[in-house]
Amino acid sequence: MDALLLVILVLLSLGAVGLGGVWSIVLARVGRTARDLPSADRGIELARQHPPEGRVCVVVPAHNEQGKIGRLVVSLRAQTHEDLRVVLCLDRCTDGTLDEARGAIGEDERFEVLEIERCPEDWAGKVHAVYTGVETSRGAADADWLLFTDADTAFDPECVRATLAIARQRNDGLLSLLSTLTNARWYERVVQPMSGFELVRQFPLAHASTDDAQRRRAFANGQFMLFRRDVYDAIGGHEPVRDALLEDIALAELVRRTGAGASLLLAGGMVRCSMYDDWDDYTRGWKRIYTESAGRKSARLRRHARVARAMGTVLPLCGLGALLVGVSLVLAGNPLGWIGVGSGGMGLVIWLVGVLTVLRSGRAPLWTVVLTPLGAWLTGSILRSAARDLERGTPTSWGGREYVRPSR
Repeated sequence: MDALLLVILVLLSLGAVGLGGVWSIVLARVGRTARDLPSADRGIELARQHPPEGRVCVVVPAHNEQGKIGRLVVSLRAQTHEDLRVVLCLDRCTDGTLDEARGAIGEDERFEVLEIERCPEDWAGKVHAVYTGVETSRGAADADWLLFTDADTAFDPECVRATLAIARQRNDGLLSLLSTLTNARWYERVVQPMSGFELVRQFPLAHASTDDAQRRRAFANGQFMLFRRDVYDAIGGHEPVRDALLEDIALAELVRRTGAGASLLLAGGMVRCSMYDDWDDYTRGWKRIYTESAGRKSARLRRHARVARAMGTVLPLCGLGALLVGVSLVLAGNPLGWIGVGSGGMGLVIWLVGVLTVLRSGRAPLWTVVLTPLGAWLTGSILRSAARDLERGTPTSWGGREYVRPSR
């Protein structure tokens, strides 16, 4: 066999072996998480067996959410938990958010609407809106639990009741959910599963939910954060994170320091979210998420970009290449080709099972498995772009304001 072809076969086979090894670890971690942590939908039966009590106040910050907030209001009106209040904090809205919200509320007296005209310079807009809702609303005044969510979400009717039951059973001071994301747009099908997987790879659910607060890797998702009121008050509420662009992680870290219990679970369809309306919004949004979750460290972002592309694109292509070269050699009568067939075939099978498991857990279409190498590559591009923005001092646009975050 030609020496160059042999070198290529060996290199591709090594990549295929790496593919199988990396995704075997992913499968093992996903299996442990599924065994040890319930998804939110499992709380439905728990709530039936042990009906949860306690007044819940849902606080919703919203900046120009016309076309979305009505759907959320309708889903909140349908909640089966009886002792519920809702505060809509409309932050400097210039569109039809207010009219849409009031139209969806109708005569439901459980809802309260606050119009916020300005945001102090030393506050992030969303954080200030939430703070205003907690501090000034009637609904939050005597709440036993505070639930913070975003205007682009929608709840299953059993959501509040089920998650409250889980939080009580697990003795959590903070219960957060990873929303089930919509998949109507091309980037939601192609890129979003790998973007979400990359974030979970950095912050595994098991590490964010461990009972040992000292070992816990603090993480929460601002689309759904259910706080027990005494824990929320103990950390000082939202005021200590007034300027945070990823306030959810900052709040989770404060909870960790108190020693209170915290969990990060999959929503299991109980909370659905349509995060971004177009590709530009998608890239801007995920750059903000990745930048803040990496502690605004550009070197870390570049490292994550390399890992995302290696795991999701380069190694799967090595597996495919090893298989194709191996098959061609076997057909030519060269037994060394079986090295490529064996390593490439095994690596690709493990990768396929791993990616399908990831897609299923996020309730994404399984047929998009063939597009995940492209999605992983584009996720790496977002991470690299985030690193460049940090290094160049490019402002972050979020919630009607621009923020300049220096690289660390």
